[in-house]
Amino acid sequence: MRFADITGQEELKRHLAQSVEAGRISHAQLFTGLGGSGALALAVAYVQYLCCRHRANGDSCGECPDCRQIAALAHPDLHLVFPVNRQGKKSGEAMLSDEFLPQFRALFAARGGYVSPRQWYEALDLGRTLKGMISAREADAIIRKLSFKSFEADYKTMLVWLPETMNEEASNKILKILEEPWERTLFVLVSEQSERLLPTILSRTQEVAVPRIETSVLERAAVEKGVSDPVQARNMARLAGGDLLELGHLVAGEGDAVRKENFDLFCSLMRLSYNDKHLELLGWAEEAAQLAREQQRSLLHDAARLLRESFVLHAGIPRISYLWGEELAFCAKFAPFVGPGNIEPLIQQIESATAQITQNGNPTIVFTHFALSVSKLIKPM
Repeated sequence: MRFADITGQEELKRHLAQSVEAGRISHAQLFTGLGGSGALALAVAYVQYLCCRHRANGDSCGECPDCRQIAALAHPDLHLVFPVNRQGKKSGEAMLSDEFLPQFRALFAARGGYVSPRQWYEALDLGRTLKGMISAREADAIIRKLSFKSFEADYKTMLVWLPETMNEEASNKILKILEEPWERTLFVLVSEQSERLLPTILSRTQEVAVPRIETSVLERAAVEKGVSDPVQARNMARLAGGDLLELGHLVAGEGDAVRKENFDLFCSLMRLSYNDKHLELLGWAEEAAQLAREQQRSLLHDAARLLRESFVLHAGIPRISYLWGEELAFCAKFAPFVGPGNIEPLIQQIESATAQITQNGNPTIVFTHFALSVSKLIKPM
């Protein structure tokens, strides 16, 4: 994967290329950002640029054996680790990334390097309750692989996608090698939730912050994907929120069913909260708890988006609203109940619930507390 294959992020791509040319190559780097912003794709493009023997004009050649193998995630000196799991696994059975490497390569190729945790877990068919993780046994394998000499490239690279899924034992095992790696060894961690990493890991890595993609870039991408109406392309680009994967869902209509379900649940929560229907709120929490983990996070993300948009309408600046259709119709009526006095506490409740769900908290307890807390905050402003 070349830098030219990455959508937007021009300044960051130049910075990464220049750091290699200047010899400023940190042995442990942490790429932070969403899959839809290109964090994983950028990390692979960076490794390819570093290993390319014919790089020029700020990009890898894309044709040499090193480039071709890295682009296919099949280079002998590029080792991959990512969260895995399997339904029906035996008690005590350790899942290792190498067992699932063909599936990961196929998904990476099919998505052009833009992969979300939800897409990966769906590919693994983990169902509603299981989640991927990086085990302590995987950490042992990391250390063993990096103890070998490189085969072809100047650097041995260990690329860890979603290191926040490591348990504490696994994290502690790689601390020593992160701090004092073997010569010509490169760690590249790609995280969507770096706040979940141990502080000791954060302190041993150099962060490469991957920002959300600019709306103007996504607008052009929407046109390239076949959206002919400029107004629709602009609205989709704004609604995608800097996320190329989300833009793809909007253009293809793939996320319509999930978005509609999230919207209906949001409307129900707000109506029940306003009317102090506490028993019905318990039923709402049970319904939300039955969703898959990733959709629970999606529901909370959409709730935060709709609350912020309602606040924008309450503030009297609809020209910067990202809503249309039934979302706009509901939020325009709901806006009087979201103002300066409650928007921050509401968002804090969403962030707290999201963190608890991410940390595998009991969803019935999380959503019950969330719904009852929200009901106390929804009042006319």
